[in-house]
Amino acid sequence: MQFNTTSIAWSDSKRQNAFQEWLTPLCKTHHLNPQTLRLASADASFRRYFRIDKALSSANSLIIMDAPPDLENSHGFVKICHLMRQARLLVPDLLDWQETHGFLLLSDLGKETMMQALSSPTGFWGGLTSAPSQPNPILEPNEKTLELFKKACAALITWQVASKPHVLPDYDRPLLLKELDLFHTWYLTQNKNLDQQEFEQKWATLLPSVFEQIVKHNLSTPSVFVHRDFMPRNLMLSLDSDEERLGVLDFQDSVYGPITYDIASLMRDAFVSWPEEFILDVSIRYWELAKNQGLLDQNGLWNDFGAFYREIEWMGLQRHLKVAGIFSRLSIRDHKHHYAKDIPRFINYIRSTCFRYRELGPFLKFIDHVEQIQTQEGFAFGRI
Repeated sequence: MQFNTTSIAWSDSKRQNAFQEWLTPLCKTHHLNPQTLRLASADASFRRYFRIDKALSSANSLIIMDAPPDLENSHGFVKICHLMRQARLLVPDLLDWQETHGFLLLSDLGKETMMQALSSPTGFWGGLTSAPSQPNPILEPNEKTLELFKKACAALITWQVASKPHVLPDYDRPLLLKELDLFHTWYLTQNKNLDQQEFEQKWATLLPSVFEQIVKHNLSTPSVFVHRDFMPRNLMLSLDSDEERLGVLDFQDSVYGPITYDIASLMRDAFVSWPEEFILDVSIRYWELAKNQGLLDQNGLWNDFGAFYREIEWMGLQRHLKVAGIFSRLSIRDHKHHYAKDIPRFINYIRSTCFRYRELGPFLKFIDHVEQIQTQEGFAFGRI
């Protein structure tokens, strides 16, 4: 059986041979055309995804996940896929799993992500085929944008309603702090080359103090299942035209933790930014859904959107700091340099949140020092 190998590079010939040995009988079982094998996508991890068509129709395809077991743990994907299916979320069917080599055959939820749908001629980019070239644009939503975000919120609530403790790893204090340390290790030290002597003299006690404040806020909210990367690039429009639900991908790192994490991730995206009015609109809609499902019946969050939104912002701050570190690591260690261009978006998110809360004022000064941002302070009388 001849495979199309021209569009897929393999650094390890043994792994390529193992892949072909695994896929050959599956092509017969599932009536697949090996000549249509091609790269579908790759993500920030070491996973790759291929697409392969069924022999009778290119409109009917399957997805292959290539997840080297020494670098990626597919057990989490398989377990959480099953949990999400039980929760009645739209996720891929697991058709085959070669556990030894980390090859998975999955149903294909479609070729259009929520992000791609939003960038269509009727989406928020006004007919552009890709995101605007200027850094960190704030995009203007329309009715289609809102409808897709409402569907995303519905999927998120469905996942959270199914939550049970002791099923997934806890998103606890040690893990939250470990993620925050990525900002220090990879963004400040590796990316910005922060002077360590100056840091120890002026700022050494600041970061631990701020990180503790952040985590205290994070852990004050109810715990639910957390997708951990819930954003338009990981949500799919179904191939089935009658299917109203958005498909959910990239869920293998799900945990049990703060209810605020995924809505913060959805509304403060890694790759596009939204006006504050739109973020508030969708966040209020999500808050109403969460209240109606009994997910917020504690700590005053049930009847106070302002308090809930404050916790979203503090949770978002944890994520922004973490992602600035992760994107720096992807660029520096893994040579995926395209992630570096989106780091300024997260610095903007961080500064905006710090500006809002007086207790984060010293941290804002530190960030401005790192970014070499000059801010004016003082008093003025009359018009300026």
